[in-house]
Amino acid sequence: MLVDEMVLRFKGGDGGEGKVSFGKGAKSGPDGGNGGDGGDLFIKSSSDLTLLEQFIPDQTIAAEDGGMGGKKKTTGKRGDDLVVILPIGSKVTDIDTNQSYELDKLGQIIQICHGGKGGIGNFELRSSTNTTPKSTKPATPGQTRPIKISMRFIADAGLIGLPSAGKSSLLNELTNTSVKTAEYHFTTLSPNLGVLPNKKILADIPGLIEGAHEGKGLGIKFLKHIQKVTLILHCISVVSEDPVGDYKAIRNELGEFDKELLEKQEVILLTKIDLVDEKTLKTVEKSLKKLKIKIIPTSIHDMESIESLLKIL
Repeated sequence: MLVDEMVLRFKGGDGGEGKVSFGKGAKSGPDGGNGGDGGDLFIKSSSDLTLLEQFIPDQTIAAEDGGMGGKKKTTGKRGDDLVVILPIGSKVTDIDTNQSYELDKLGQIIQICHGGKGGIGNFELRSSTNTTPKSTKPATPGQTRPIKISMRFIADAGLIGLPSAGKSSLLNELTNTSVKTAEYHFTTLSPNLGVLPNKKILADIPGLIEGAHEGKGLGIKFLKHIQKVTLILHCISVVSEDPVGDYKAIRNELGEFDKELLEKQEVILLTKIDLVDEKTLKTVEKSLKKLKIKIIPTSIHDMESIESLLKIL
């Protein structure tokens, strides 16, 4: 099952401590060097949607600490920066401050944590009143932030509808993917993506039911993935007892979750048309036409309808 949410702790590297050191010989003074700064932590977007699987919940991800100062005024090594690769579409939120960042472009890089400052060695701390300091100015720790990562697919079109409306089968046929399908509810337990011949991305959103916005069925977990799509492909089975009721039920869930979803471009895909005769198909189409939404009859067993749908997409 695709991991699309994760809580982690991001941390910049700690600054390295300064050095207390004195040169050899009677006239030699302090020569302890400063510590190196800690590395910064960045996030970067990638097209790999499985990247959250690399983490363990509540894991601390940290950039490298700065090195300790050395003798002969040697400054410690600066800690290496860390770039954490996350899926495109990730929303990264600081749990403490609620500040958020969105990775909505491929290859986008954002700094999340600053590294700590290196400590000051005793050479730099010498003064006219203290020519032989025997202490250092402490280093500072790297910035630490508790982070929630929530991934929303950035797809061109999304297949939605009640369970068993034929969404996964269509995704398989249109994009040559191999999502599990069966004639029972909730076969698809996580969103799936496929690439159309024109390189556009098609998402299969797991089956919704009435009350999904309140957590029923597979719940709110997957409604968020519809927020990023440009075109909604609303799948309604031609063998449904109430096609118009099915449509309105899902539209209600979308509106309860986010009213902006109701403004997205939408097409009705009337699925499984191979299971009914022409008269029944016409009757169902007539009942749906009152919704004033473009209707496209389709079946994975009717290649002419699949080819027509591909042209539209």
